[in-house]
Amino acid sequence: MTMQRENTETDRQEQQIGTLVAQLSNDVSRLVRDELQLAKAELKDKGKEAGIGFGLFGGAGTVAVYGVGALVAAAILGLATAVPAWLSALIIALVLFAVAGVAALLGKKHVTQATPPMPEQAVEGVHEDIEALKGHRPERKVTA
Repeated sequence: MTMQRENTETDRQEQQIGTLVAQLSNDVSRLVRDELQLAKAELKDKGKEAGIGFGLFGGAGTVAVYGVGALVAAAILGLATAVPAWLSALIIALVLFAVAGVAALLGKKHVTQATPPMPEQAVEGVHEDIEALKGHRPERKVTA
């Protein structure tokens, strides 16, 4: 009688272990899929920031070309006549360079936000998951 109880209890424990292993397998698969989704979303956001930054750099270059054109026009007008027409061209050139400077600073800000192009949150999450699977409990960093 005691032998039968031990056998049924052992069978029940093996079934529970099998259920736990199957559940662990499902949880790990879901966790990996979730981490991949996070990495994909993070890379998409960084790519968007980089695109905006490079676009602003291109705009800054275009405006700078117009500034050079205005400087050339100012030099031509300044040498051709002694009237203050060159002064107005010089003022326009300075305004264009100021606009180019602002666009370049904004472009730099966006490109800086997009680098490095690694999904940092997803990588950190994977490291935490690995540590949790090993039995460690890493401290969660709070990011603003």
